[in-house]
Amino acid sequence: MTISVGDTLPDVALVKATAEGPQQVQASDYFAGKKVALFSVPGAFTPTCSAKHLPGFVEKAADLKAKGVDEIVGTAVNDAFVMGAWNSAAGSDDITMLADGNGDFAEAVGLTMDGSGFGMGKRGQRFSMVVNDGVVEQLNVEAPGDFKVSSAEHMLDQM
Repeated sequence: MTISVGDTLPDVALVKATAEGPQQVQASDYFAGKKVALFSVPGAFTPTCSAKHLPGFVEKAADLKAKGVDEIVGTAVNDAFVMGAWNSAAGSDDITMLADGNGDFAEAVGLTMDGSGFGMGKRGQRFSMVVNDGVVEQLNVEAPGDFKVSSAEHMLDQM
């Protein structure tokens, strides 16, 4: 079942990419007490994700924070080392990368896709959400192959 506005995020483990190395976090603890703009991509370093999705959140970070967002989080079904390298290459200190290496988060929120045709296996769909104290306030799920509603610009327009 797909997560909906008003639902609490499932309490699954994610791995935060840090300068000191991977750090496991529980979603219930990590998202508690703050407003988070979260975006999910099928994979770090993939074309649309690297050319549009991550750069949009980097560019609009100050605008999102001006609207009350405490933290911007990117996630993908990649390991923490890949997510950290992607943020170093194309992101910024304004973005926190949470790796969903086994796809547990994507599965728990009901937003998986099959990328086997591209050699990618099971991945998370492209989506964004605003999470306030662990509760989904806004959810934007892309149609396959699209990049419109999960962008930072769309999120800002909704705030």
